[in-house]
Amino acid sequence: MADEDRLQRIKAGAFLASIAGISAFAGFSFTLAAAKKADPKYFNKGLQSSMELADAGVILAMRALGWGTLYAIAGTSCLCYSIWKISGAKDLKDFRLKAGNLLPVLTKNNPPQSRTEFSGLNDLLTYISEDYGKRSVKDN
Repeated sequence: MADEDRLQRIKAGAFLASIAGISAFAGFSFTLAAAKKADPKYFNKGLQSSMELADAGVILAMRALGWGTLYAIAGTSCLCYSIWKISGAKDLKDFRLKAGNLLPVLTKNNPPQSRTEFSGLNDLLTYISEDYGKRSVKDN
């Protein structure tokens, strides 16, 4: 049973990693395609390997995207690791229990006590603003 659980976790992690990788690659590709479509002359000049164009806009943007990605991944990893270490958890189940004790308990709303269907965004925002006004009057 433990081997099946471990295999399932590995498959889930591989799936999420592949989706994230494909999404990052597609986003980067679409951004480059949009830049090339907007100004193909300067895009091609930026990709040439001459010394005077070494810091052209495309190369600079690609370098900035690379560093930004590195900083985002490193920062998120450090944040998650520090939260894990501060919690003192030994494994994922232990972390879930400790995090569950710290976070507020969500009450079940079954059946719902308020509206759940809206005809559009305006209807939703109107409902929220009216409900907010009623709550502030009740609180006073």
